[in-house]
Amino acid sequence: MTELGAAAWPPAPIRTERLVLREPESRDRAAFIELISSPEVGACIGGPRPRDECERALPETPERRPGLFVIELDGAVIGTIELNRRDAERRSHVRPDAGEAELGYLLLPEAWGHGYAAEACVAALGWFADALPGEPVVLCTQTANDRSMRLAAQLGFTEVQRYEAWGAEQWAGVWSLVTPSGRGF
Repeated sequence: MTELGAAAWPPAPIRTERLVLREPESRDRAAFIELISSPEVGACIGGPRPRDECERALPETPERRPGLFVIELDGAVIGTIELNRRDAERRSHVRPDAGEAELGYLLLPEAWGHGYAAEACVAALGWFADALPGEPVVLCTQTANDRSMRLAAQLGFTEVQRYEAWGAEQWAGVWSLVTPSGRGF
């Protein structure tokens, strides 16, 4: 990932009504392995990774990755959320030079359906908008992922394109606090 520009990292933990978004720590490793090896989570991102592969690949101490937050509920990790600069070779771009930020999130299946993803995304997008005013954010998901499609609409992402990748139709949308007329929402 490339840096998020002028955004200071790590920020103080972000607290919402029910959640805490914070930088990952070594104590989060087991939750990361559970998340990445989950068949339900993997179905949304091209397939789960085998648990033993995750055990070998994930370092004991997480690398510092600006834009990566752990989502915590009552002291337990329930997922991750990330704002990550997109590579130039990605299929969808909202800026001619690419490099836009992309929102991504993964939650453990037991956390699905409780509004945690929406709450975490609103908090992360708010942090991003404060840190990098006017920067657009892209969200990509499979069109078959009904929950992510509904969340994208709820968050105010606007479709910019659909394309085929990883054997499925993908949807790309953009979010910005500034409307085309220049007025904020």
